Amino acid sequence: MATDVPADARLICALDHMAANPEMQRVREVAFAALHLAPGQRILDAGAGTGEVARWLATRLCDTGSIVALDASEAAIAAARARDEGTCVQYLRGDVTALDFPDHWFDAVRCERVLQHLAEPGRAVAELARVTRAGGRVCLVDTDWESVAVDGLPRPLVARVREHLLATVAGQHLDMGRTLRRRLHHAGLHDVTAVPVALYFPDPIAAAAVLPMVNPMVPAEAGLIPGDLREDWFGALSEAGERGDFLATLTMWVAAGTV
Repeated sequence: MATDVPADARLICALDHMAANPEMQRVREVAFAALHLAPGQRILDAGAGTGEVARWLATRLCDTGSIVALDASEAAIAAARARDEGTCVQYLRGDVTALDFPDHWFDAVRCERVLQHLAEPGRAVAELARVTRAGGRVCLVDTDWESVAVDGLPRPLVARVREHLLATVAGQHLDMGRTLRRRLHHAGLHDVTAVPVALYFPDPIAAAAVLPMVNPMVPAEAGLIPGDLREDWFGALSEAGERGDFLATLTMWVAAGTV
């Protein structure tokens, strides 16, 4: 994908590649199990992207329940609606920190890889709990970016790129994944569980779907790689992939609790 493609199109493409990645599918299986879903329930997928998880849930609930797929991106919601083939999913644009639903409206709520981007993640968790009925489940999925590790490349190069990456995304919550359990407790949920899921990528192509600093299609202006290191970095990635000794890991967390 050319880097001069409009931002909305790049977003949709990135979401599609991530959804197709087997490691992300494994994370979503863990999250599905944590929700304890049953046919006929009313579900909210907050931060649904293009809606692939919501439609997947619809098939598992035998189309007897109702699912709301909510996202802040109008482009993502438009793509989700266009891909729907008559499921029970309703697609809405909305803000996870100010949900336009009554108290105790849903039987279960999930929120994947959203909190790390928010200025007030605690406000979002409180909203997710507010719209979930007593006895219902809230499941949060997010990333621990400080856990990222790479092998097969020169250590000094990896160290410089990693230091730059963490500083570049300092406005995000790099440790969000490992804070989810605490956040659910603070929101008053009980029976809280937290499961670390170690993602493993044996080649740069597989890693690029989830790790943006490994993806050469991410525009240079995104600033994830220092300009003077970009050529060396992607050259080293390509060589490591050809040798077969590339490896990358990242830990994501699935936390869930009962309202």
